[in-house]
Amino acid sequence: MTQKQKSLIGGVSILGIAGLICKIVGVLYRIPLAHLIGPTGMGIYHKVFPAYNLLLTISSAGIPVAISRMVSHYVTKDQPGNARRIFRMALSMLCALGLITTVLLMVFSGSVAAWQGTKAAAAGYLCIAPSLFCVCAMSAYRGYMQGKRHMLPTAISQLIEQVGKVAIALPLAAVGMAKGGVAWGAAGALLGSTIGEAAALLYMMWQHRRAAKGEGTLQRESEEMLHGKTIAQRLIAVSIPITLGACIVPLAGFIDSVMLTQLMEKAGMAAEDALIRYGAYSGPVLTLINVPTALAMAMSTNLVPSIASGLARGDMDYVKRETATGLRLSTVIGFPCSIGMSLLAKPLLYLCYRGSYTAPQLDVAAELLTISSLTIVLFTMVQATSGILQGAGKQRIPMYTLLIGVVLKIALNYTLVGIPGVDIHGAPWASLLCYTASMIPNLYFVCKHTGYRFHLMDVLVKPLGCSAVMGGVVFALWHFLFGDPGKLHGAWLLVGILLCVIAGVAVYAALAIFTKTIRKEDVPAKLRRFFK
Repeated sequence: MTQKQKSLIGGVSILGIAGLICKIVGVLYRIPLAHLIGPTGMGIYHKVFPAYNLLLTISSAGIPVAISRMVSHYVTKDQPGNARRIFRMALSMLCALGLITTVLLMVFSGSVAAWQGTKAAAAGYLCIAPSLFCVCAMSAYRGYMQGKRHMLPTAISQLIEQVGKVAIALPLAAVGMAKGGVAWGAAGALLGSTIGEAAALLYMMWQHRRAAKGEGTLQRESEEMLHGKTIAQRLIAVSIPITLGACIVPLAGFIDSVMLTQLMEKAGMAAEDALIRYGAYSGPVLTLINVPTALAMAMSTNLVPSIASGLARGDMDYVKRETATGLRLSTVIGFPCSIGMSLLAKPLLYLCYRGSYTAPQLDVAAELLTISSLTIVLFTMVQATSGILQGAGKQRIPMYTLLIGVVLKIALNYTLVGIPGVDIHGAPWASLLCYTASMIPNLYFVCKHTGYRFHLMDVLVKPLGCSAVMGGVVFALWHFLFGDPGKLHGAWLLVGILLCVIAGVAVYAALAIFTKTIRKEDVPAKLRRFFK
């Protein structure tokens, strides 16, 4: 294992870069998909994911984190045999869960689609159901390798998933449109996603077998082997709170998929208009927001084994340093992404989706993205604090704090979305409340259980100050040089966005380095030579 793979920064950079590429490909993939199946088809396409994501989370969210934490512990203790036994037990459990959830989704596809008020989504559920098994099995391999701080295979498998979407899903969507209209077009795209997941699983199986051959003997003579029952009990004890906590946000998304369109219809909006507005919010808006959150997921994934490893050695100074780095990087990344995307919301949407949505629909989506972008920094902090707490064995805390946040989100959605004139615009404000309510208690418990003292200047003041200056530059450049994106040609839109992004990155980087918001040790080793 290389030093880069062992470090938090190295792991974050590997998964973060891969995650960003995947999210960008995901955004680009939805542009031709929206052209193929139209706004109504996109509404159907995005109706499938809340229920799918909920089942996926139930079956595969907790055990991979438990694998990562437990494997990291036993690798640190120089007990590779036990680490291997943990993986084998977890793989069996995840395969069983994946098979059960696949069958459940296929059997109840029609009922779930009818409950959501979109019966046309039933075919999409049937097409994406097998990917539940693929992702569950693959998450066992990912958790094992992440616990050993090998992040590259996970990163490559994520890229394979996305390549599958582009290379397979789009042709299948076109075939579906030709054969059965928008419902089958959406189903074809979802079938392509399943095939991409299967390809990624095959890669992870090959990579694991290849790595196992090079490891030789996996059991030390002095190693006391864990009993299978003991491993299963520990996996369940660790994974259940993590799974319940991870289910909360997908559950809220599923409730949104049922609640939002129905509330808008009750307020007097036509059913198709409500579906299109929901599709614009859950599609273009949330897809763009998910691009920078890839870094947050990479941060959380790396913090779990990092904190667990420090605690296994009894090195509390290391735990405090990793906690400080994780929290600081979450705002160093989150604040500029939130402010930059909020300011460029309308140009980005017009660049990506003009031709797929009408100008009024894009204007509504831009209003939603302007507010929703502010959740990026909150989500990044929630993910970082959750990773720290899970690594420290306090996995119940993020579960409770997210539950509180989601209850508040549902209540605010119910209050705002049903008001004529507010409708879908209430959803991003509800998300802001959700993540704020989760983040604040998470920070308190991180400080309590790691001994870290929250540093206001490093975590909040400096990143926010640098981001505010960057935002001023981006705002001035766009409004003085380009103006209304609805009146600009696609090429000029692209030039304007690139100019603003490059200028914003340059200003933020210069200020962050000058104020030591970003430090030499925060960048991958190969780039540190550029720091004086």
